[in-house]
Parts: sequence; structure tokens; C-alpha cells
Amino acid sequence: MSTTDFRRQLAGYGLTTATILYRMPDHRSVLQSYIWQNYDLAPRFPELLQFLDFWKRELDGPLHSVTVAHSRLIRPAEIVAVNGVLTLH
Repeated sequence: MSTTDFRRQLAGYGLTTATILYRMPDHRSVLQSYIWQNYDLAPRFPELLQFLDFWKRELDGPLHSVTVAHSRLIRPAEIVAVNGVLTLH
């Protein structure tokens, strides 16, 4: 039985990490950082955009900048079909 994360990786999702810098609500000159990580589809990043929309709508700290890193963990060349089983005694 495969996990949901593994099935998403097979569907083209990759691990996305976003470093979000935002301003403190009471002290606008102070920047804080927040690290967000999830599986997402590059280059449109629908999951990240949904999270950023939530942030703008629900949280008080205005966004300063977002830096994104993305890596597909499973690539087509890494999947090899096995046609047999070897048993050692």
C-alpha cells in the first residue's frame, strides 16, 4: 500500500520549501522568517499560492518576500521495472 505523498510524487509533485519573510504586526521595521514545506507542482505552485492567500487573508503580519526552492524527488530515470525475484537462503 502506497502513501498519499508517494502517489503525489509519482504524479509529478516535488518537495517545495518556501522561506517567507514577513513584518511584525506591531513593529513593521522588524522582519521574521517562516519556513513552509509541502509537496507542490512547479512552476505554478498552487499549494504555496493557496497558503499565501490564506496568510494575506487571515494573518496580521504583511509579507515582505518569499524565496522558493523545489526538487522533484522521483524522476522518470529512477523508476525501474523489476521482472523477477531473487531469493537467497
